[in-house]
Amino acid sequence: MTHTNQHIISDKEYSRKLAKHLLNINAVLLRPSEPFTWSSGWNSPIYCDNRLTLRYPSIRKEIASAFNTIIRKHFSEIDVITGTATSGIPHAAWVAQNLDLPLAYVRAKSKSYGLAKQIEGGVKKGEKTVVIEDLISTGSSALSVVDALNFIGADVPGVLAIFSYGFDQANERFARRGIPLYVLTDYATLIDVALEESKITTTDLEQLNRWRETPETWPK
Repeated sequence: MTHTNQHIISDKEYSRKLAKHLLNINAVLLRPSEPFTWSSGWNSPIYCDNRLTLRYPSIRKEIASAFNTIIRKHFSEIDVITGTATSGIPHAAWVAQNLDLPLAYVRAKSKSYGLAKQIEGGVKKGEKTVVIEDLISTGSSALSVVDALNFIGADVPGVLAIFSYGFDQANERFARRGIPLYVLTDYATLIDVALEESKITTTDLEQLNRWRETPETWPK
């Protein structure tokens, strides 16, 4: 199967370093023989919880620094940093602080009380903002945030994420929208590092590659 390599990794060396961090702190668990079940109903040999990076100041500082570098290089004209609720918020906050920019975040849906806001913080019509997400799977969550921002007249020139599974479904969605997706590390890098670090066997690798090809039906 040919995959659409739409997401961009700017720093391949840091991508491998971060993958190693995620494995070492158990933010990523690999269990090909004892699969996890995702909320979508898919069976999966991998579980990723990037919220565990919050426990490690040195790792979260590196993540913020890597995001800062991407923004300075590719999105220097932005006005606001926007995080996705909830996992993208802390990383967006550190980036906004470092770049001395306003911060906003977008809820999955509008509040059912008060002013019924979906977007909190400072994004105004005509302003440019990048979206910071912790994890890209199908891409629907991040792109729904982009839709909410576009609805109020904000411009979103790009999305940044800590990790992507690299699914064709997500890559094609971003490609159709013409929105660049920058990720700090991805599934292919993680599996390569896991094998190098002896955290998986060659038999595990075969299962992991099979899942990556057909995640909706694996392990059949």
